[in-house]
Amino acid sequence: MKILAMDSSGLVASAAIVEDGIMRAEYTINYKKTHSQTLLPMIDEIVKMTETDLNTIDAIAVAGGPGSFTGLRIGSATAKGLGLALDKPIISVPTTVGMAYQYQGYSQWICPLMDARRNQVYTGLYTFCENEFITLQEQCAISIEELLGKIQELAAEKDGKTVVFLGDGVPVHQAYIDEKLKVSHLFAPPHMNGQSAGALGVCAMELAKQGKLETAAGHRPDYLRLSQAERERAERNGK
Repeated sequence: MKILAMDSSGLVASAAIVEDGIMRAEYTINYKKTHSQTLLPMIDEIVKMTETDLNTIDAIAVAGGPGSFTGLRIGSATAKGLGLALDKPIISVPTTVGMAYQYQGYSQWICPLMDARRNQVYTGLYTFCENEFITLQEQCAISIEELLGKIQELAAEKDGKTVVFLGDGVPVHQAYIDEKLKVSHLFAPPHMNGQSAGALGVCAMELAKQGKLETAAGHRPDYLRLSQAERERAERNGK
């Protein structure tokens, strides 16, 4: 199976081609340009470098949310456009699950953190038992205080292990985590700290085996919460 994968859900933009367990190419950038400037040129570059005929891909994988509202819309629109043009299905990978897949085979606990502003994070808690992916906490938008409380509760119940934190929420909350979290923990190194389309593509392979594909026309990102504009409108209407 050959998958074109992309992730523009956070600060990092990433595109990859994964084929039958081999990552043919991955292009990842974390710089000042917007994803609308970078994503399509990155896809074009890896397609050219690998001499890939896009008609030969089997599916398009995309970070399905949560994350930056603008970033998710860019990724979703790109995936939908390619899917419609090529008549290929979409595999929508939950953003934090795709991030956690960088640690496939890691038996400790994996906690992606994306800064959601207002002292909240988009997060989830995962682990692997050999190669089996296990969800300890479904992805959600919660306060950092509530997240640390959940981790400590789970650790008490399940004889908790070391937690590795990754994502753009780490620099924002690292000092607070070190101060408040009583569970053994560490922070991901730079090369495993952001979104990776390669990891997302590997996860998408597993989801495809489970039949979790959707049409390009039917794909919608999962924002998990209202946008700032929607919240402000709701507050005005409530008043």
